[in-house]
Amino acid sequence: MPHVFKSPASYVQGRGVVDAIGTHVDSLGSECVLLADEIVRDLVEDRVLDSLEAEGLGAQSIEFNGEASESEIDRIAGAVDEHGADVVIGAGGGKALDTAKAVREETGGAMVSMPTVASTDAPTSALSVIYTEAGEFQSYWFYEQHPDLVLVDTAIIAGAPARFFRSGIADGLATWFEADATYRSAGENVVGGTPTRAGHRLAKLCYETLREHAITAVDGVEQGAVTESVSAVTEANTLLSGLGFESGGLAAAHSIHNGLTQLDATHHATHGEKVNVGTLTQLVLEGRDDAFIEDYAEFSLALSLPVTLSDIGLDDPTTAQIETVADAACDPEETIHNEPFEVTSPMVRDALKTADRLGERVRARHT
Repeated sequence: MPHVFKSPASYVQGRGVVDAIGTHVDSLGSECVLLADEIVRDLVEDRVLDSLEAEGLGAQSIEFNGEASESEIDRIAGAVDEHGADVVIGAGGGKALDTAKAVREETGGAMVSMPTVASTDAPTSALSVIYTEAGEFQSYWFYEQHPDLVLVDTAIIAGAPARFFRSGIADGLATWFEADATYRSAGENVVGGTPTRAGHRLAKLCYETLREHAITAVDGVEQGAVTESVSAVTEANTLLSGLGFESGGLAAAHSIHNGLTQLDATHHATHGEKVNVGTLTQLVLEGRDDAFIEDYAEFSLALSLPVTLSDIGLDDPTTAQIETVADAACDPEETIHNEPFEVTSPMVRDALKTADRLGERVRARHT
C-alpha cells in the first residue's frame, strides 16, 4: 500500500478574517450558499453575505437543522441545486461542516469550511461523520475532494463557549496516540494509504502544541481573548489535528467514541468529551505505564475534561452497556483495528472498566 498525504487547498486563520471571506472565495465560484444553524446565522450571516456581495458574488443562506443525517443532507442539497449555487460555505461546528461537505459531494462545485468553534478537526478533512436523526453514529462518508478553503476567525473562536474549545483540545490530544498506533502497525490512514512521516510528525506537533499551550489558551478563551496561545491551540485543534488524523490515521480512541454514541445517556456529551474517555481507554488497552496514564488524566482534569464514564452521563453503567460500547467499537470496519495488536470486544470492555476506575482514583486526589 502506498504512503498517502492529502490536505485542503488553502487554510486561512486570524482575527477578523470572516470579514474578508469574499476575497478568498472569489476564485472558487460565483453563486454562494451559506449553511449554518440559527445561532451561527445570527453570529456571522450578515458579515459573510456582505463580504461576498462586496466581491460581486451571489450570496444566500440556508438554515441547518442540527444533525448530519442523510435526510438533512438530501434536503439541503435540493435547496443548493434550486439556488444554482456553485460554492457551499459551511459555518458552525463539526456537524454543520460535515453536512456541507456531503452536500458538495452531491451538488458539485466548491466547498468552504468556516468553523465558529475549535471543537473538532472536521474542518480540514475529506470525510463526514454521518449520524442517525436520533444522534447515533452511523458511518463515515469519504470523499475524493477536500475543502477548497478552511477559514478560521480566531475572534469568533475565542468568543464561543470554552466547553467547545476544550472539546477540540481533547479531540486533538487523541490525534497523536491514534496516528502513532497506525504508524507502528503500518495500518491504513483515512485517505487510503499508509501514513507518511509528515502525517505522523504533524500529529506529534499537535500533541506537543496542546501540552505546551492548552491550559493558558483555555484561560484566554474563558475571557473571550485572542492570545498567542489561543491562536496556537486553534491551529492545533483545527489544522494539525485534521491533517494528523487524516494522513496519520485513527485507532482505538475514535472507535470507542463511536461505541459510546450507541448509548442515549452520552448524547449530551460533545464529540471531544467522549473521545477523551476513548483516549484514556486506548492508553490502558495499549498497556501504557501507570505514570503515563495518570499524567494524561491529571492534564485532562486541569482542562476540565472527562476522565470517567460518569463524566459523560454513564453513572454506574451496567455490564450490558459496557459490552454494547465494546462490541460497536470492535466492528470489523472500525479503526480500532489499526492498533498494532489484535483487539477484541472483551479487551475493550475490560480497558473501559479499568480506565474508568483509574479516572475515579485520579479525580479523588483533586477533591
